[in-house]
Amino acid sequence: MTARTRRTLPALGCLFLALSLSGCGIRATTVPVDVGPAPSRVSCDTPDLPPGQSGVQGFRAKVELVCGSQLVAVERVVPVPEKRTGREPVTLVAQALLEELERTPSEQEREGGFTTGVPDGLTATPARPGDPSGTVRLSRKPEDLPPVALAQIVCTLSASDAISAGPGPVVLGGPDADPPRAWECTDAVRNRPESAPTLGELVRPTGSPSPSAS
Repeated sequence: MTARTRRTLPALGCLFLALSLSGCGIRATTVPVDVGPAPSRVSCDTPDLPPGQSGVQGFRAKVELVCGSQLVAVERVVPVPEKRTGREPVTLVAQALLEELERTPSEQEREGGFTTGVPDGLTATPARPGDPSGTVRLSRKPEDLPPVALAQIVCTLSASDAISAGPGPVVLGGPDADPPRAWECTDAVRNRPESAPTLGELVRPTGSPSPSAS
């Protein structure tokens, strides 16, 4: 073993011990680590009706907005939708609620931490022949929507007396001929909208044979 090798081995051992925060006369110190800004806290306080809405002709409804990674119901006065030929009342109300979900939250709502994930341009279309009563058809397939947007829609529509006949699932379909599905707003959906709701079960018209029927 050469003299150079004998000098190198203690140096390597000292380096190893230093990395282990011991030996070689090196004292462990606390080094601050920059992990970025602390998560911002939001109040999620349910705001009053946005300014200017108190005189709007419409109906009171609760729309589900996102706050603190959860869904929180916010009361609004939803303008009465314009009647269109061939539009069922369920479709008209669903369209009005979709427009509320798409609308940018008011300044007061934004200050409270409220946002929405429902994309612009989503519309409610008339139910197809044979659809169960209360079916809402969307211009996009529900399962193709972002999970948070779908959770907002399901929980908002299921809370509407004009669409859902009491607590329970809401029946949604897409623009194609695929059978609609039942979607339910559960506590899991409200608490974790980014991963829920799951794909609902197919809803077939009353009297139609089940898939297992021969």
